[in-house]
Amino acid sequence: MPEQPYDVITMGRIGVDLYPLRTGVPLARVDTFGKFLGGSPSNVAVAAARLGRRTAVVTRTGRDPFGDYLREQLREFGVDDRWVTPVAAYPTPVTFCEIFPPDDFPLYFYRQPKAPDLEIHASELDLDAVGAARVFWMTGTGLCAEPSRTATLAALRARDRSGITVFDLDWRPMFWPSDASGPSPAARYREALAYATVAVGNLDECEVATGEREPYAAARALIEAGVELAVVKQGPAGVLAVHRDGTSADVPPLPVDVVNGLGAGDAFGGALCHGLLSGWDTARTMRYANAAGAIVAARLACSSAMPFPHEVEAALGEGAVTAHSERA
Repeated sequence: MPEQPYDVITMGRIGVDLYPLRTGVPLARVDTFGKFLGGSPSNVAVAAARLGRRTAVVTRTGRDPFGDYLREQLREFGVDDRWVTPVAAYPTPVTFCEIFPPDDFPLYFYRQPKAPDLEIHASELDLDAVGAARVFWMTGTGLCAEPSRTATLAALRARDRSGITVFDLDWRPMFWPSDASGPSPAARYREALAYATVAVGNLDECEVATGEREPYAAARALIEAGVELAVVKQGPAGVLAVHRDGTSADVPPLPVDVVNGLGAGDAFGGALCHGLLSGWDTARTMRYANAAGAIVAARLACSSAMPFPHEVEAALGEGAVTAHSERA
C-alpha cells in the first residue's frame, strides 16, 4: 500500500537550544543550562505532532553528538527524521538565550562558519513527498544562503501552490550576508511569496517582506504578493488574519504570565497548521493558535513545552493560561 502523505512537512533550521535554568540572570552569570531541540521549523513540526499530526522535517545537522541528540529528540517527539542528514564539514548549531520576562529574551546564535541546515541541496529533496504533503512549511532563513535558497525554491515549485504552503517570514538579519551584492532580502521574499498560500510573520518581518508595518496594510500587501491568507502577529495586540476572500479575524492574546516567549511563535505555527488541516474558520484557528502560543510562553523550554490538545482546550475554556489549564 502506498505511504499516506504527511500532514505537515517543515523545512529549514535546526539546532540545540541551551537555556538558563534561572530567569532574570545575565548570561555571564548563568551556571546551569537546559539542553533542548531548537530551530523554528523543527519546533513547528514538534508542535503539530503534539496535536496529533503526522509530521516530518527536512534539515541537516553536523556529524557530531549534538546532531545525534537532535535526531533522537525528533523521534521521541513523534517527528519523522528520515530527511535529517549529517554534514561532516560543519558543527551542529547551538543557540543560547537570556530570559528576562515578560518581553526580553536576547538570542545568541552560534552558526559559524556555516550552519548545516543551509547545506540542503535541491537534488537531495524528496519532491514527491514535499509535493504531496497536506501542509508544507518553509522559512525566510532558508532563503539567506545557497544551496538552501535554491532547494527551498525547488520545494515551493514542486508544490505548485497545491495544498497549504506556509511561508514563515522568520526574519533573522544576522543570518544574511552583510554585503549589498545580489538581490535584496525583500526581493528573495517576494520570489517565495509567489508560491505560498499562507504567510505568517510579526510586524518587523512583514515590513521586510512588504515594506508595510501597519497590520492591515501589511496583510493586504502579502495577499497582493500571492498568498490566500496573511497572518500578522502583533505581540501584545494579538494576531490579525486576513483572507483573500475579504474575511478577517483580529484576535486578542490569551492572558498569560510569561516565563519565556521564545517558543510561543512555533507553538502558534504548529497549531495554525492543525487548525487549517481541521478546516476551521479563520477566527477559531487564530484563537486556538494564540492559546497554544500562550501555553508555551508560560514555560521555560520550547520543543518539550509544546502543548497537547487537552491543554489548549483547557486554556481556551478558562480564557487564560493558568496553573490549572497547564495541568489539565
